[in-house]
Amino acid sequence: MLDLHIHSTCSDGADTPEVLAAKGALIGLHAMALTDHDTTRGVPAFLAACRQHRLTGLSGVEISLAVPAGTLHLLGYGIDPEHAGLQRALDQVRTGRAERNAQILARLQGLGFALTWPQVAACAGGDVVGRMHFARALVAYGAAPDVQAAFQRYLIRGRPAYVERFRLTPEEGIRLVREAGGLPVVAHPFLWLPDFETLAVGLTALQAAGLGGLEVYYPEHSPEQLVQALRLVQKLGLVATGGTDYHGAMKPGLALGTARGGFCVRDDLLPPLLAALPSRRGVAGPFVPPEEAGPA
Repeated sequence: MLDLHIHSTCSDGADTPEVLAAKGALIGLHAMALTDHDTTRGVPAFLAACRQHRLTGLSGVEISLAVPAGTLHLLGYGIDPEHAGLQRALDQVRTGRAERNAQILARLQGLGFALTWPQVAACAGGDVVGRMHFARALVAYGAAPDVQAAFQRYLIRGRPAYVERFRLTPEEGIRLVREAGGLPVVAHPFLWLPDFETLAVGLTALQAAGLGGLEVYYPEHSPEQLVQALRLVQKLGLVATGGTDYHGAMKPGLALGTARGGFCVRDDLLPPLLAALPSRRGVAGPFVPPEEAGPA
């Protein structure tokens, strides 16, 4: 069993990279990938912990990309977490996020909520503060009954506290992941383009720019969407991946490896993914000879 889409305290998750590896080993996962938002800071500790627990670990990152509508996120697997070009781009993305956060706080205060930055930052517990943490702060403040309601009322596109931020273009994101030695994969594709035919056209265009894979197995996919995603990877020759999008307590009810209980990413997805990686620098664990795994 695999989980190739997880988040730590280095972005908007509740568990440290080391704890994630320990939890994965405890429940019997054979491979995991740390895919924090816009940062690779937790990757070295995560890979070291995966080696310690004798499970395969993959370096990763999740990057939000600029598109006219929907939400397009790119997963980069097997990247060199210290690649200079990628780090410069991620620094730029994080700066844009910080500027956006200041504007969101100002808008919420303008709506009459006496929220302060320390209150929002306290909901993060890590370096990256995003809309999830504003949502949690709004729940703690009493402005919404839960995180989903906070997003729907204030934080999604078109609502009063939503603010756009700097994002890379899809082509830039794919190029940077490739330059960092990784495999670029579209995450939760139906959040980007819910229509099958339109998604097929969009993925074909991204494949021409270097896209290598598609997140087929995702907890929010309906049975019909799962079949459609499988058709797309077969049609386009993309690598199929999958994961829970685990955030720990930041997303209650979503368990590592199994999501809400009936979800599972099979082990047989791992060999094609490893084979598609340009190098093994961002991989650690028992499926990879130690001399190929690179420094932790």
